[in-house]
Amino acid sequence: MSTIAIGAHVDQTDPIAEATARDAPLVQFFLGNPQSYKGPVVAYEGGAERLRADAEAAGVDLYVHAPYLINVATTNNRQRIPSRKLLQQHMDAAAELGAKGLIVHGGHVTDDDDPAKGFDNWRKAVEATDIKVPLLIENTAGGTNAMTRYLDRIAGVWEAISKADGFEMVGFCLDTCHAHAGGNPLETVVEEVRAITGRIDLVHCNDSRDDFDSGADRHTNFGHGRIDPALLAGVVRDAGAPVIVETPGPADAHVADFAWLRERI
Repeated sequence: MSTIAIGAHVDQTDPIAEATARDAPLVQFFLGNPQSYKGPVVAYEGGAERLRADAEAAGVDLYVHAPYLINVATTNNRQRIPSRKLLQQHMDAAAELGAKGLIVHGGHVTDDDDPAKGFDNWRKAVEATDIKVPLLIENTAGGTNAMTRYLDRIAGVWEAISKADGFEMVGFCLDTCHAHAGGNPLETVVEEVRAITGRIDLVHCNDSRDDFDSGADRHTNFGHGRIDPALLAGVVRDAGAPVIVETPGPADAHVADFAWLRERI
């Protein structure tokens, strides 16, 4: 278990410096404003090509988190069509900088929609996207008609996209805060997700400020939230995948969280 790679979500300006400050072998970051439909921006001096070369030289794996606004499941054309475009733009940018994966939230349909429409929209999105690096779909914390909050909905998405060209490049990112707040017991979530998807490619390990099944996506540092420490460590152990910590604070706070987690795994 000591070989599990642990890194953090960091500022996008200089991910290599952020990784160095945390002695981390991997980092995750946005490419631009996560609350905007504007296309990706590589803030690193020298651009994507230089970032890719510097990351390889430093032995740092890069992961890109897609904007929160992306919702390829929605039945609203004014959201779905720009979401597909933005997903492709971020996929292209992630590939340019040599990212190991592009993480995207599962999205949702309205309360009046049949979830099956969202599942099929996910299939269409996978087929419409030129997937150049692994596309990692992440479970989410809230929403009554979310695509990836509940296990049966994740199963619906996976059943639909399994029929799509490009499916072999789609993976799963398991977020502990989202699972806890979404009402999925951490004691069994790794086994249950694997039974559906066959894989867990990345873990977002975060404590939760809120109670089980609260639907609230509010991360906090390890030991300061509502998740049993043993359960957080158990998810990381059982998943056996690289870990990104998305907890608050600067580098020293993340270093403390890394140490806290390693002590327990």
